Amino acid sequence: MSGTARFVHHDKDLSYHFHDSHPFHPIRLQLTIDLLSFAGALPEEAKLSSRQADEEDLLRVHSLEYIKAVQALSVKDPAAEWLSRAEQYGLLDEDTPYFAGMHEASSYIAGGTLTAVEAVMSGSVTHALHLGGGLHHALLAKAAGFCVYNDAAVAISYAREKYQARILYIDTDVHHGDGVQWSFYSDPEVCTYSIHETGKYLFPGTGFVNERGEHLGYGYAVNIPLEPYTEDDSWMECFAESIRRVAAYFKPDLIISQHGCDAHAMDPLSHMHCSMNIYKLMPELIHELAHTYCGGKWVAVGGGGYDIWKVVPRAWSLLWLEMSDHPLKKKLKTQPLSTLPDEWIKRWQPQAPVTLPSEWLDNLSRWEAIPRRDEIIAKNRETLAVALQDIP
Repeated sequence: MSGTARFVHHDKDLSYHFHDSHPFHPIRLQLTIDLLSFAGALPEEAKLSSRQADEEDLLRVHSLEYIKAVQALSVKDPAAEWLSRAEQYGLLDEDTPYFAGMHEASSYIAGGTLTAVEAVMSGSVTHALHLGGGLHHALLAKAAGFCVYNDAAVAISYAREKYQARILYIDTDVHHGDGVQWSFYSDPEVCTYSIHETGKYLFPGTGFVNERGEHLGYGYAVNIPLEPYTEDDSWMECFAESIRRVAAYFKPDLIISQHGCDAHAMDPLSHMHCSMNIYKLMPELIHELAHTYCGGKWVAVGGGGYDIWKVVPRAWSLLWLEMSDHPLKKKLKTQPLSTLPDEWIKRWQPQAPVTLPSEWLDNLSRWEAIPRRDEIIAKNRETLAVALQDIP
């Protein structure tokens, strides 16, 4: 186990819980922590407890009025005045309904990502992972897409102010990282990159190639919107070519990456057809870029992922195996169908509504081919060319 990576977590992350039938369920975190623990990949010395973000932290990205609204709607019985205004703040729809304890839970999410950034930028560790983070849709004064406070944007703003760092934000969630993009749309010291399913068909309906930034920040927003039913090879072709070009052009001091794992074929909230393989390959490439341009400085956060039993625990575990340089990572290169720990399956199968996977990666020999594969690949290459046309 390398001593250069820390796994940032606080049990308050598990209280970010809208309701039991909501797709963004904190059990994803517990499933992942248990999988890593049973795999012998999460020793106590790798763990780092996170702090709660305070009002000053949150004001880096959110308006005071919005923070007050979140606080008021977090009590057990909110006042009628605030209930009548909840919709205004995005806290009354099916995606992001207010819940008791919302402000505290959301503040700990933001504080966890701040803790990760501080650990890396202070030089105490090289890499830090906060899986509770990645709430990339939250806006200045509005919740959206399961996100109340935008922890990634808060942490980027903190690193900019305290360390004057040039930051490359890499978003691999299947949904466009809109909240982070808009937070830094005119800032030339923050480059936001997002690869996702095209907004023509998927929430939040943004992330097109012509969204390139504005004013001094023009050219520092990069979007790679891919076609529905994109598979591994096309996804990775577009990701590898674009992120290498962007990193070489921008030359960041710090990489902050968001690892929603909802481009998987089994995810119920998107239309992509990728396998677990991209969740092994993308962290490998980001790791390489961090050492090439940033002296290794890399902070990663979680994000979306709604097949919470079969996909999320494996994908997020693969990310930590890469960040911590665990021996299991090397084993998977030669034995991709290595089995998951029996103890994890025995512990969680009684609660799972589906049969849990038995292997780390997907057995693609059982998958059916996508009929329009060539057409999808060609369209993705066209999009990639347009997205990169102004990047040397």
